[in-house]
Amino acid sequence: MDKVMSNKKIIALYVLPSLLLILAIVYIPIVLTGYYGLNEWNGIGSMKFIGFDNYSALIKDHLFWSSAGHSLLLAVFSALSLIVYLVIAMVLSAKLKGANLFRKIYLIPMLLSSVAIAQLWLKILHPTNGILNSILESLGVDNPPAWLAEPNLVLFALFIPILWQYAGFYILIYYAALKNIPTSLEEAAKIDGATSLQIAYKIKLPLAMEVIKVTIVLAVVGSLKYFDLIYVMTDGGPNGSSEVMASYMYHQAFKSYDFGYGSAIGFFLLIICLVATWVIRKLTASKDTIQYS
Repeated sequence: MDKVMSNKKIIALYVLPSLLLILAIVYIPIVLTGYYGLNEWNGIGSMKFIGFDNYSALIKDHLFWSSAGHSLLLAVFSALSLIVYLVIAMVLSAKLKGANLFRKIYLIPMLLSSVAIAQLWLKILHPTNGILNSILESLGVDNPPAWLAEPNLVLFALFIPILWQYAGFYILIYYAALKNIPTSLEEAAKIDGATSLQIAYKIKLPLAMEVIKVTIVLAVVGSLKYFDLIYVMTDGGPNGSSEVMASYMYHQAFKSYDFGYGSAIGFFLLIICLVATWVIRKLTASKDTIQYS
């Protein structure tokens, strides 16, 4: 076996299928998307090369930048919500009665499709028959808002199901990271007189920091390219108040049949995600990595 694994030709032969697959489904589509953005194309007929006209138009498009602002706001809320998920994971990782039940409950949204979640929250947020407004009316609130129809509220109303949808995913990641920390460290800290809050801040948080950095990247980049639930619930409305970059790209490409401009938006979105990833890694970079055995 060692002789086989030391043979570079054999290693290359094993790796080649995966490289070809990645090339076919990742890198070639990226290159084609960038190329389509250089053309005027309706998706069916012949393409007309127009250079960087689509990209220059994109820079001047205030509707795109408005949708980019919405995506950025979602990214900020997603990053901040990680604090709540981490706290919940710390509570669940402690030896508390019923923790296993709550851990399973938090995972339920992960088992549902985005369409099912959207339909559920459409019923909850319905202006006349929704559960939320019914509760508000029972508490004495007159004329509760139409959450998905008011431009000033729709975006924040959408954030609730979006963050709820991925809560179990991040809680599970944090829970696994915290449970992987040796209990001997916590026991030694208790012997030294450390409180639960000190153990969480001084021991658990630093040791889980590498996982936290990864989840920040996942949350921010995932929010920047988020699409499905917003499309089902509001389709970017009303009047673009809940439009995000991915939905704006979809509307330009598949509803306005401007595939060249839609491809330019998609390629620009890729660049934004790469820049966001680089910035986050730079901001969260540390010289020393805490390790334990």
